[in-house]
Amino acid sequence: MTVAPQPLTIDTGKSGPVSALLSRSDAPRACYVFAHGAGAGMTHSFMGALANGLCERGIACLRYQFPYMERGSKRPDPPAIAQAAVRAAVAKAAQLFPGVTLIAGGKSFGGRMTSQAQGAAPLPGVRGLAFAGFPLHPAGKPSIERADHLAKIDVPMLFLQGTRDSLAEVALIEGVVKHLGHLATLHLEDGADHSFHVLARSGRNDREVMNEILDAFAGWAGAL
Repeated sequence: MTVAPQPLTIDTGKSGPVSALLSRSDAPRACYVFAHGAGAGMTHSFMGALANGLCERGIACLRYQFPYMERGSKRPDPPAIAQAAVRAAVAKAAQLFPGVTLIAGGKSFGGRMTSQAQGAAPLPGVRGLAFAGFPLHPAGKPSIERADHLAKIDVPMLFLQGTRDSLAEVALIEGVVKHLGHLATLHLEDGADHSFHVLARSGRNDREVMNEILDAFAGWAGAL
């Protein structure tokens, strides 16, 4: 069942208001504050499918734009501006769902900005972080420097990753998660790329992959 999202506005402070979409079910057990990737905004099909799937599993989802995307720019905001938007979105979710478990994170760039915000100063009320394709390194330039700040985070983290992700080599993301210890959980999707797309010859399709990451997310969230 498709849940029609509710349009909202979030005030990010100096960068002005940004658009948001709220997908909710009756009496949600958690709310996911979901930031988009660098190249596509909150209305991207992946964002919509994840939000709707979580809603069906009893988890509300608040999607929102970063200021640059709201302006129609292709250049992502500097970290300070992006992190301010993350904090504003989390505060909005807390207002909408008092007493409900808050989870923050995002797709690629959005997840990285959320983790940086949490690492700089804990996001009020957030019980866990969930990343859909954490961008560990640029394509073709494997490294783990982008994970350095994760050691400062003291809430559970879920990494949803594809084994063909060119922005996170499997061995490297496995090493990062192992180093983070009990706070980090890694869910790998065999054959999926950074967009969680699988090749036809894999014998699976993108819908099956989406259902698997949704179930993994819901199971992890239930244990928070």
